[in-house]
Amino acid sequence: MGPLLKVCGATRDADPALLAGAGAGLVGLWHGVPGGPAELSADRLARLADAVRATGTAEPVLVTFLADVAALTAVLRRTGIRWVQLHAYQPPGVVRALKAAAPDAVVVKVLHLRDGACVESRFVPFYTRAGTDLFLLDRVAEDGRVGSTGVALAPGDVLRAATGLPRPFLLAGGLGAGNAGDYAAATALPGYAGIDVDTAARAAGGAFDPAAVAAIAAGWGIGAPAPS
Repeated sequence: MGPLLKVCGATRDADPALLAGAGAGLVGLWHGVPGGPAELSADRLARLADAVRATGTAEPVLVTFLADVAALTAVLRRTGIRWVQLHAYQPPGVVRALKAAAPDAVVVKVLHLRDGACVESRFVPFYTRAGTDLFLLDRVAEDGRVGSTGVALAPGDVLRAATGLPRPFLLAGGLGAGNAGDYAAATALPGYAGIDVDTAARAAGGAFDPAAVAAIAAGWGIGAPAPS
């Protein structure tokens, strides 16, 4: 299994097939992200999750700021989604409770980099023991925004944060078709599992561009579907 390409923020009926056909193995669906530009209702989330699975090669990922485990579990049961990306500052206890309530869930916990350092670095052992399956390294914007900001991670910051992580990790934050070489040291680490993109996968009008997605996949040497 090679590295994965996750494309975040699908909202249109055509997005799942477009993204899977261009090389995405994971499709991020936003729910519980107040004010988020790609926020989906529960009904819409369920429909798009079905569409992602129907591609046969991609897996839907719930991307959320929710910390209410009962609400999260209800969403997973309603939609059949297995992958959950906790993209805010949910504590390790949320991971532990979620894994207890939904043992088959694949939990991706975002680690936020700000001013060159990982905000949650001292909590990584606790997230690991709680049952986190993967980490995702992302950049906090200057105004504090998190998630699909398009703000690039400094390669040195990524390498410091990723080195020694006890779980596989994905990279996010300003990644595109042409900058894989900047992160070669981090992607050479044994835990590297793939990348997460949004802004670079879109055309000027905001819709996903299959050529851009395919170029990202090629630039980062990604061609494998998501694991089952």
